[in-house]
This record gives sequence, structure tokens and C-alpha cells, in this order.
Amino acid sequence: MKKNNTKFSKEIVKGYERAPSRAMLRGVGFKDKDFEISQVGIASTWSEVTPCNSHINKLAESVSSGIEKNNLKPVIFNTITISDGISMGTEGMKYSLVSREVIADSIETVAGCEGFDGVIAIGGCDKNMPGCLIGLARLNRPSIFIYGGTIMPGSYKNKKIDIVSVFEAVGQFAKKEISEKELKSIEEKAIPGPGSCGGMYTANTMASAVEALGMSLPGSSSQAAISKDKNLDCINSGKAIKNLLEKNITPKDIMTRKAFINAITVTITLGGSTNAVLHLLAMANAIGVKLELNDFTKIGKKIPVLGDLRPSGKYMMSELVKIGGIQPLMKMLLDEGMLYGDCLTVTGKSLAENLKKVKKYPAKQKIIRPLSDPIKKDSHLVILYGNLAPDGAVAKISGKEGLSFTGKAICFDSEESAMRSILNGKVKKGHVVIIRFEGPKGGPGMREMLGPTSAIMGAGLGKDVALITDGRFSGGSHGFVIGHVSPEAAEGGEIAIVRNGDSITIDAKSKKISLHLTAKEIKHRKSKLPAHKSKYKKGVLAKYAKSVSSASEGAITD
Repeated sequence: MKKNNTKFSKEIVKGYERAPSRAMLRGVGFKDKDFEISQVGIASTWSEVTPCNSHINKLAESVSSGIEKNNLKPVIFNTITISDGISMGTEGMKYSLVSREVIADSIETVAGCEGFDGVIAIGGCDKNMPGCLIGLARLNRPSIFIYGGTIMPGSYKNKKIDIVSVFEAVGQFAKKEISEKELKSIEEKAIPGPGSCGGMYTANTMASAVEALGMSLPGSSSQAAISKDKNLDCINSGKAIKNLLEKNITPKDIMTRKAFINAITVTITLGGSTNAVLHLLAMANAIGVKLELNDFTKIGKKIPVLGDLRPSGKYMMSELVKIGGIQPLMKMLLDEGMLYGDCLTVTGKSLAENLKKVKKYPAKQKIIRPLSDPIKKDSHLVILYGNLAPDGAVAKISGKEGLSFTGKAICFDSEESAMRSILNGKVKKGHVVIIRFEGPKGGPGMREMLGPTSAIMGAGLGKDVALITDGRFSGGSHGFVIGHVSPEAAEGGEIAIVRNGDSITIDAKSKKISLHLTAKEIKHRKSKLPAHKSKYKKGVLAKYAKSVSSASEGAITD
């Protein structure tokens, strides 16, 4: 019989001098036998803050049960979560991206302090996942990530709806296309219970990316939050973590550069969120893998978009779950030589071994297109450079809105002021909406612009208005949208000098974003910029602004 790995826990519980430690642990239920076996921390993001995480306490209990069945000692602890959907468009949203760092820090802190030999982290809302993975990467102990699962769709007038439906309904109401009663009905029916937002938004994007990365069990990303499959995923993690402990397989063995390329590839094929760029860069940095913005361009040239999934497509994640999730997609990509099959995963097996017996999608399904008939022949995630974004910007170009846009700037120094102007009709056809001072340092916190993008779509201007920001977007955003503009306005970036009426061209084909001013005029305007002064002098946001890097580097704080 193989011995359990007690590399870290023995420092806490072994020897006569550790009697006080053992005494404390007896107070939370430890018995003599528990001091002889591996301790596995269970990082739970449960809270009643958001439906994405409101069920995760029960999942944590199932994980605990699975660990105990495999003669390991489980210890559940909590970290925080916040809700983008609730805080969107408010001052509170500035804490959203910050929460990724707090989650990572807290997992590292608790596991490092308590001497857990392995860690299983459970995440639901979109910052949970990269936060958990960053924490696991820093610790580099046998680890598994479990996705909390997707929400089931709401229904209104026999149509499936979700949280993005509500945001877009706000724009429709402002345009007087729907009544207040209709808006309230959509509000009441959009969120029927627990689980992460239902389209290929950031949560489902990151869950899929993490599975492709090899850090969650096969199928974990494509399960409903309330389902037997998800509960089984949790129970099975016990046997899996035991195997990782026995073989001493750690995140560094799994989270390799080739594994990150697999994650990017799957993200592109699913039409995933722009936030994946930010988070994958940060996760790679945490594990010590070199990953750059340009890697998304290089990979994107060869990888098509196949998933007809919301927000730009028709279908929800719950519908993809019914036809087999992302496993058949990965098998298809592997068979075509588009994934690295030799990458190690948390099963202790390679990706190719995990996918060996996976069946094809049912005939006539329309959610995942064949490679011969893609939605878009190359990536929807386009990295743009130019005199408006010398260090890069991230665009989400589905192709439905066209591949280029030229228009006149209308400038706002906050999300709130932009939102007011969109809703009261001041933003018109041909405008390029500029929302600045919303970057990692300038916000601080790099808020998501789901409110403005949804209001634009709701007003029927999706093909006629572009939006550029040094902030970022929700995975639910769609339209002609460009975010992560670097350098940001608060750092004196060129986005800070744009004036109303300036002409701007966005060209996805040439991958350029151009402010139609001479170099001389740009230099002149930059020389007149005042130094940015943050209104936050103390607290979380002030500390974050001092330490955070550019969005082009993943907005990391290490």
C-alpha cells in the first residue's frame, strides 16, 4: 500500500512539541488517526452573496465525503466571492477584479498556514476560477479545481432568458420598446436558482479553459449546478486527489505552456469571454509559464469559432451540457491535431487518455459546428495595436457586426456618465463610445462595461456603435467592443487624449486601432495631460492601484 503524502501536515502535527497544534485540531474534530494521514484543504467560495455560489456549501460537503472515503482528512475553509451581476454599473464593481487577488491570497494564506498536503478549490462566479487557480499555482501542492456548475435558464414568453436578457431589457425599456411591467417580468424570471450565468460568459468560459488546462476532472465544466453529475464530480475528487498525493503530481506538472495553449484553443472554439485573456495571463504568471498577448494572436490565426453560444450566439450552456459538454469538442480538436494530447491532467493521465472513449456529439445538433463549417474561421478574440493602444487592446469580434468600424469619438471619463448618455439617446449611429479612467489603476479595479454594451444592444445600435475602454467587458458583452486598452488613461495612455469628434478606425483584419491624429498632435495633447489623482487613499482599492500591473500583463499584483 502506497503511503499518503504528509509533506506539509507533518510539520504541523508530528512530534511532542506539536501537542498544542494537535490539541487545537482535536477541538474541530480530529482523531488520532487523522494525524497519520494526508490533510486536504477544501477551499469553498460559498456565500449567499450570489446565486453562482449559493449551493457550493453542499458541494464542499460532498467533496469532504469523497476525501474521507479515500482515507484522507478533509478540512473545509471559506474564501470570499462577490457578484458582478449585482454590482455591475456601480462603484462596488471596482472590487470585482480585486476579488480575484483576494481569493488567491486567502487560499495561499490558509493552506500555507495550516499545512495542507493537498487542496481542492470550488468556484462558481467568474473571478473565483482564476483566483482559485492562482492560489493553487502559488502553493504548488497536489490540487484540483471543481466548477460549481451552470445555472438553468429562465423563461419569458416561451424564450430562454438569463441575466444578460435583463441588462438588454433595460436598454429596450429606455427606448420604450417594452413596458415597465415587461421589464419586471424579465427581471423576475431570469434567475431561477443556483449556478453561474448561463451563456458562454466569463464563468463558463473559465470553467471550460480550466478543464482544457487539465486542472479539473473531465466533464467538470459542463454540468448543471444542481445535478447528480455535479455531486458525483465532487465525490470523485476524493479518489483523484489521493492519486495526485501518492504520485506527488502538482500544478507545475499540469499547468505547462502546452496546457495553456490547449486552454486558449478551447476558449476560442467556444467563442469565450475577453476576460479569458486577462485571467489566463495571470494564471500563467502565477505558475511561471511565459504567456503573452501575442500568443492569443498566433493561436487565433489557426483556430476557428465553433460554438453557437450566447451572448453572440443562440444557445445556453445548459443546452451544451445536454449534448455532452465540451468533451466531444476537445476530442474533435485532438483528432485534428489542434490540441496537445500529451499534457498531464488531474486524473494522473494525459488529455488524450482522458478523451480516448469520448463519443461524438449527437447527429444534427447545431450548438457546436463542424470544423468544415465554422461560425468564424479564426479567433473572435482579436489583439489590436496602434497609436490608440501601443501596448495592445482586446477586441471581441464575432463577425456579425462586421470586421471594421470607423466613427467619431464621444468621450466619457466614467462608466456612469456613458450609461446616462446611452440611455437618454445622446449616443448615436456612427459614434465610437470612449469610456476611460476605468483601467486597473484608474478605476481602480477595471470595471466590466456590461451595462453600456447591453444598453447599446438594447437600443438596436449593436452594428452602428463601437465602444472602446481601458476597462474590461463581461462575458455577456457583445457588439463592436474593444477593452483592456493599454496603456490606460490613468497612466497617461493615448486613450486619455481623445476628444469628442476625433475620428477612430478599428480594423480586425489588420489588427489595428487608429486614432486619426498626427504624431505631433498626439505628443502635444499628451504633454498637456494632468497627473491622474485617485480618490482612494486607503483601503483595498488604494492598495490594489499601487500594486496592479497593466491589463496587457494580466492585471497581476505579484
